[in-house]
Amino acid sequence: MAGTGRIYQRGHIYYIAYRWDGREYRESARSSQRSVAEQLLAQRLRERRGSAPSVALTFDALAAWYLDDYGVRRLRTLDTARGRVANLRAVFGGWPATAITTEAIRSYQRTRRTSGAAAATVNRETSALSRMFRLAVRSRQLAERPVFPERLEENGPRQGFFEHGEYTAVRQYLPAPYQDVLDFAYYSGWRKREILGLRWDEVDEPGGVVRLSPQRSKTRVGRVLPISPPIAAVLARRRATQRVGESQVFHRDAVTIRVWRTAWPEACRRAGVPGRLLHDCRRTAARNLVRAGSRAGRDAADGAQDPGGVRPVQHRAGSRTA
Repeated sequence: MAGTGRIYQRGHIYYIAYRWDGREYRESARSSQRSVAEQLLAQRLRERRGSAPSVALTFDALAAWYLDDYGVRRLRTLDTARGRVANLRAVFGGWPATAITTEAIRSYQRTRRTSGAAAATVNRETSALSRMFRLAVRSRQLAERPVFPERLEENGPRQGFFEHGEYTAVRQYLPAPYQDVLDFAYYSGWRKREILGLRWDEVDEPGGVVRLSPQRSKTRVGRVLPISPPIAAVLARRRATQRVGESQVFHRDAVTIRVWRTAWPEACRRAGVPGRLLHDCRRTAARNLVRAGSRAGRDAADGAQDPGGVRPVQHRAGSRTA
């Protein structure tokens, strides 16, 4: 009978077997005593009956737990996680969890790659799916997770840079608020998320520095950016457009979301450097520091750890590529 199980013997060792949720499970009791096998079987059946049958568990429930886990742990990449879930849901939405097998996951990899998704993107999505199953197993909503196929081979790290002429060429085709973001990125080496999240209470103009808190840093290590003349010019323009009660340094200044999202690729295309990323400014700033002879360049614009736990970045005012 399903859910009751049986005990059998191979040589001198007893084994248990039981059916649950449409599958048969077998396990060695690692003992030659039947009583030990009986106790193990009873324990396993109690565990199964204490959890909800997975036949009703769907991908959508797995995804909900995954996103809830992101919220509980207050991870900063929740929007990225939602995007991965959306891509997975386009294929697995409504599927029973037990139907998401190794072959189904492998098929997902093929489908995504055929549609043009990068190997790294597919790997992050299948890692998210794996995390969903681990959460379900940990909460005993599932007995086990499927065996995941090997990760796809990814391309090496991007090596894009902006020469100064390319930077100015792209800049001229951007809306004014986006020009400020580009200028700050080019002269600071900060990440896009760090720039767009910059608050005025992090700008110490009398002290001549901008402070990135550890909570907002990807590496969980704070940094200090000296306010060089180009950075000062950006901040002055942002002050001029600051609205009453506005805490953010960078905002869209009435530029529509649609234009904001399309402005960058369109500017790069018109400047003759299609495919460039704002993140390329991060590598460019680090290279500029090296060319200028700054020790901070060794740390790719992150700087060296100081005794107070904040990384100062030495920035030569107005440094630019040759």
